[in-house]
Amino acid sequence: MSSRELVEAHLLRIDEINPRVNAVITVDADGALASATEVDELRARGSDLPLLSGIPMTHKDTHETAGMRTTFGSPIFAENVPNRDALIVSRLKSAGVISTGKTNVPEFAAGAHTTNPVFGTTRNPYDTALSASGSSGGAAAAIACGVQAAGDGSDTGGSLRLPAGFNNIVGLRPSNGWIPHVSPDNPWEWLSQAGFMARRVADIAMLMDLCSGPDRMGPAARVESGGFSKLDSGKDLSGWAIGFAPNLGGQVEVENEVAEVVGAAGPVLTGLGAHLSYEAPTLDDAVEVFRVARAYEFAKNYGHLVEGHAHEMKNSLRDNIQAGLNLGVDDLFALDDARARLWVAMQDYFSRHDVLVTTTSQVEPFAADLDYPDSLSGKPISDYMAWVYATSLISATGCPAISVPAGFSSTGLPVGLQIIGPVGADKRVLEVAQAFESVTNHARTHPLL
Repeated sequence: MSSRELVEAHLLRIDEINPRVNAVITVDADGALASATEVDELRARGSDLPLLSGIPMTHKDTHETAGMRTTFGSPIFAENVPNRDALIVSRLKSAGVISTGKTNVPEFAAGAHTTNPVFGTTRNPYDTALSASGSSGGAAAAIACGVQAAGDGSDTGGSLRLPAGFNNIVGLRPSNGWIPHVSPDNPWEWLSQAGFMARRVADIAMLMDLCSGPDRMGPAARVESGGFSKLDSGKDLSGWAIGFAPNLGGQVEVENEVAEVVGAAGPVLTGLGAHLSYEAPTLDDAVEVFRVARAYEFAKNYGHLVEGHAHEMKNSLRDNIQAGLNLGVDDLFALDDARARLWVAMQDYFSRHDVLVTTTSQVEPFAADLDYPDSLSGKPISDYMAWVYATSLISATGCPAISVPAGFSSTGLPVGLQIIGPVGADKRVLEVAQAFESVTNHARTHPLL
């Protein structure tokens, strides 16, 4: 195919699926087709082109795109057109990607359900009455529907992993520093991470190789090579010590349907040669670390908007920001102490285990007209974050984590398997995910749209 033909097919697929799932909320068809024509002309002349030249891709609407509307899912920025690219977008463009549009997000990526007052709700392509999760829900639905092979997103408490699980694709939350936070924004940020989703583990590995690496404006950037694409392509996990704890040893509540699907991954891993233990790390400090760090980052990033725009924010976002603004020095001292204890606990755990395997989501995809699930295992949920502990507690550790398709519930809804490794060992989690993917192939079951 020519690049123009590929972009035309991409745009046609958006037109086909978007009325049903509402995944893509901004499209620049003319600009994308012009770029594709230019790539085809350069290729015909024999020019040396980047690896992904001519590949179309939409971007998460919280990632700035120069000359293309970026709203953050907020009425405050409904007509915002930035003059710069976010680092992850810039690196994708340098690899040759043609930017075609933006995908839907919750307001300022706050929450694990993709809905906002500007563009409405993104729906799950496996059942459009249900949520696609979030905050990278628009990108996940687009990838699942075959709009594109992969896409960028970000993850604070599960925003790459949860949509991957709900949409039967793969999503990696990387270790801090592979795709660095850069000045002048918030270069010391660590809880939120940019990363990728795709239908195949190998595509995420390739994108990590193309887009990771240091930046002079990123003080916490990792400087070593990740070697992500050099995965062991075999199906042998002999000698691997895997902690298999679908509900984190009872530290999170998991619905029965989800637990059954995730539990079936145990025999798959032992069939690959892995030795399983059923020990989970102690995550007693993780709830405090996540809540306080999240509040701090929301206040740091969006606190300046409260004075003039509080009335344009959803209540939970405004409350999250205010919680960060209310933090005192004792709260920050306690956060550091809790992070230190959590670090020690994870170092101890990974001294005996290569990876930890758990559920991605604690629930099946829920009704799209809810802000979050109203019950968990038949019990009412009063805390809107209680259903994302399986991912948010892992975020607090700083460890890399990937969600890979684990199978389907009895009603045909996707379930994700979460694989976690020590900080910096992102390649390790990719290798286990690829081995699991190679013998299960759940991602080949596409939505009927």
